[in-house]
Amino acid sequence: MLVRRRLLHAAAASLAGAGATWLLPAQAARHKPPATPAAGGDYAGFLAAIRREASRQGLNAPAVTRALDLQAPNAQVIQRDRNQPEFHLTWAEYRSRVLGGRKLSDGRAAFAAQRGVLEQQVLTRYNVSPGAVMGIWGLESAYGALTGKFTVVDALCTLAFEGRRAQFFHDELFHALAILNAGDITPNLMTGSYAGAMGQPQFMPSAYLKYAVDIDGDGRRDIWHSMPDIFGSIANYLAGSGWVGGESWGQEITVPDSVAQSELGRTHTRTHAEWMAMGIRQMGGAPFADPATTGAVLRPDGPGGEAFMVYRNFAAIRRYNPSDFYALAVGLLGNEIT
Repeated sequence: MLVRRRLLHAAAASLAGAGATWLLPAQAARHKPPATPAAGGDYAGFLAAIRREASRQGLNAPAVTRALDLQAPNAQVIQRDRNQPEFHLTWAEYRSRVLGGRKLSDGRAAFAAQRGVLEQQVLTRYNVSPGAVMGIWGLESAYGALTGKFTVVDALCTLAFEGRRAQFFHDELFHALAILNAGDITPNLMTGSYAGAMGQPQFMPSAYLKYAVDIDGDGRRDIWHSMPDIFGSIANYLAGSGWVGGESWGQEITVPDSVAQSELGRTHTRTHAEWMAMGIRQMGGAPFADPATTGAVLRPDGPGGEAFMVYRNFAAIRRYNPSDFYALAVGLLGNEIT
């Protein structure tokens, strides 16, 4: 019997190539946020409270004032937030949708075009696999083609006002205002998904503040337009999430159907030698080269389905999006296109 997996909308958004709204949990605000009335309340009063709070935090740049010059909640944002589709996909179904021929061919072309920037300007600073960077870029924004058209502050104000996960979106709103206050981007160019995920890496504002970097040296961390900054920010995220240079994220393997599903999963780590004693081998039947290496085995669809040996770099990818399916797709896509 196949193991069915419920995917959150955020993971499903990766199928279309935009919307990494799950990157980081909410971070505690430095100041207690003002009350956020439910949708249908006084939006003008809500915005006035946000402006006062921004002033108290020293966020007084003209860009902040312009960004908060809003009139009404964004109806499209509310509709998207309240009508998130649910996807019930097996790994085989997910893989076929995410790793189709077009995604692979576009990825190879994008890697060929950007290889010099990636290898000469980014990977000399971060000891991260080019495949992992390319795989995330491909899944998050279809290699920069689909980044979202919503103005981030407008979207985050709407979601903070609406009331569902108000604290999370309030915190992200003030992170976004801090970015504008620093001058990295202008309000009209600060675009992203309906839930505030920004630019080609689809960073939430909190992730931007922690991981975005200025690689091209223009004084701004531009994850919307600058390819060095985009790749560097993804690489910095992976490095900060524990990526170990020179190691693989994982590999496809063969697992006898007789191995119980309860013996597998990310939390069940064993040495290659121990896995081989259970009949597990590399594709083609070859034994693993280093018996002492430790890894975990994933078989997402159960006996008869594909299986993978994953290592600690797999965990680093999962910190970008805590989904086994997503991390497997990033790894496989990166392998294919680089």
